[in-house]
Amino acid sequence: MAGRLALHSSRGAARPAHLSEPRWLRWTLIAIVLSFLTLFLVLPLTLVFSEAFSKGWTAYVEAVTHPDALAALKLTLLAAAIAVPLNLVFGVCAGWAIAKFDFWGKNLLTTLIDLPFAVSPVIAGMVFILLFGRQGLLGPWLADHDMRIVFAVPGIVLATVFISFPFVAREIIPVMEATGTDEEEAARVLGASGLQIFFRVTLPNIKWGLLYGVVLCNARAMGEFGAVSVVSGKIRGLTNTLPLHVEILYNEYAFQAAFAVSSLLASLAIVTLILKAVVERRVVESVVETAREELEEWPSTSAT
Repeated sequence: MAGRLALHSSRGAARPAHLSEPRWLRWTLIAIVLSFLTLFLVLPLTLVFSEAFSKGWTAYVEAVTHPDALAALKLTLLAAAIAVPLNLVFGVCAGWAIAKFDFWGKNLLTTLIDLPFAVSPVIAGMVFILLFGRQGLLGPWLADHDMRIVFAVPGIVLATVFISFPFVAREIIPVMEATGTDEEEAARVLGASGLQIFFRVTLPNIKWGLLYGVVLCNARAMGEFGAVSVVSGKIRGLTNTLPLHVEILYNEYAFQAAFAVSSLLASLAIVTLILKAVVERRVVESVVETAREELEEWPSTSAT
């Protein structure tokens, strides 16, 4: 009995009362957060789906299966399917270089990776126009060789790659910096090749951070509007992505069709959020497991 009382008192001492917030403050903060989420997330999504089905299931199916809508969906998926693997390769290379090596210009490279966060997407699209447009820097050469970049699929892909490339790198760099280089150096001493080190040592350590970055990159690629709007030309059935197709339908007062196509993007966003939550949980579990292993090894290492 005395042991239980001592254990209870020790638990109470571990969480001093003066460090816990008042109950009214906790419930007030929770109410503010829930109200904000309801107003800016739940309510808009509910309105999107209610308007999408406002004229019935038949009208919804007709809107989302319209040839222009299907072409926009295919182009959106194509741009994401090209941009995400390219950004995956870039992110891994950038993370490896920045986290594992010291070199001149390292801080500059880290800053440049954040450039799409600082530059407006519309400005990014204008840059591609100035580079690849008919009156741009490379425009005459492209025209002589019968190559089209802007107002065509390659321009859309380039804009999507530029806008979404920081996400994978930004998720991988902190993970690689946290893991350090001890395991890679040990594998190298044991005779492992570069590919063996990457696939058997580095990749297992960064896999959840890598997947998290891919999910964010894919979400950004599919939802991009500003840069793609500048370089696409908005040609129906050819250079319209889903966000651009929604804008055209809305401007033509086809509100139900616009909300129907918007529901496709909203569904993709919901799936992305679910994947994001799952990956975040696995990332936290991986960090906790790594910390636990380090704590278990700490007494033996400190004793030696």
